[in-house]
Amino acid sequence: MDFLSADSLPWLHSAQQRMRAALAAQRLPHSLLLLSAPGLGAEQLANWITALALCDSLRERPCGVCASCQLLRSDSHPDSYIVRLEEDAHQIKIDQVRGLIESLSLKSYRGGYKVGVIEGAELLNANGANAFLKTLEEPTANTVLVMIARPTHRLPATIASRCLRLTLSPPPAEAAIAWLNASIPQPKASVPQSWDAALALAGGAPLLAVELDAAGVAVLDAEMQDSLRQLAAGSVDVTLLAERWMRSDPGLRIAWLENWITRRVHEWIGAGTSRQSAEPVRLPAALLKPKIRALFELLDAARELRRLATTGMNQQLALEALLLGGRAALAT
Repeated sequence: MDFLSADSLPWLHSAQQRMRAALAAQRLPHSLLLLSAPGLGAEQLANWITALALCDSLRERPCGVCASCQLLRSDSHPDSYIVRLEEDAHQIKIDQVRGLIESLSLKSYRGGYKVGVIEGAELLNANGANAFLKTLEEPTANTVLVMIARPTHRLPATIASRCLRLTLSPPPAEAAIAWLNASIPQPKASVPQSWDAALALAGGAPLLAVELDAAGVAVLDAEMQDSLRQLAAGSVDVTLLAERWMRSDPGLRIAWLENWITRRVHEWIGAGTSRQSAEPVRLPAALLKPKIRALFELLDAARELRRLATTGMNQQLALEALLLGGRAALAT
């Protein structure tokens, strides 16, 4: 477990300070809900919180060198438990949840905290979420449960309302680009690599921008712009377009579409351009004119399609429906 990597992500520092203050006041939350879009380091922060709680140091924690930190580094700490989506699975299984609950109910092996982390908590099914209710309502002493979910999570209110919420937001574009330039080796070329397109497609999330091929993003951007022009003009077959999108980076294309719609909404309300936001864009009711409403409906449909991408749904048919329903919005 690389828990010290969170220290290299400056946009996490305020969350780290908040958790350190809670530990110093002996008020670490029993249940914490980290709301974060992908690429902001929520998993690194959860690992850091785990180390913060389990570290043996009497000074600044986590120290990285004590016995507990060494056990965490080797993924063998007996009081640390992580649940994540298993390979080829679409939901976190009830057996995984029961195993975590049983582990957290036991006495700490090292006499301190016990920490459980659930990555992708929105993928809990109803039975799995309900199984946590007693754990959340009657937590055992010195137990910390960290749940990571997207801001548009589908966690039941009975679960979310019992957790302290901590929302991670993308850093300002200038700060993100500065971090990318300082942290990522630049290619030996006469023109430095530009992160603007990759960062926009990543919704401002620097770690996700790192995973994107900057040159490929530029090609994708041009292709998507051309596709939308054809769609708005009615000069492209929706079925063929959906098939083409599904053959090549469908997830990136849906993210690009969300970004494009969000910018267009901002332009309509006079707010200028903006990167894709992890939070829904909200407007006063008086501004919800038909054209704006159509864009919002298309944005909702795109987000729903991305959310359902991990299920067994027929994604091409869903994408065709999205494009057919959004033709009028794209033409405005």
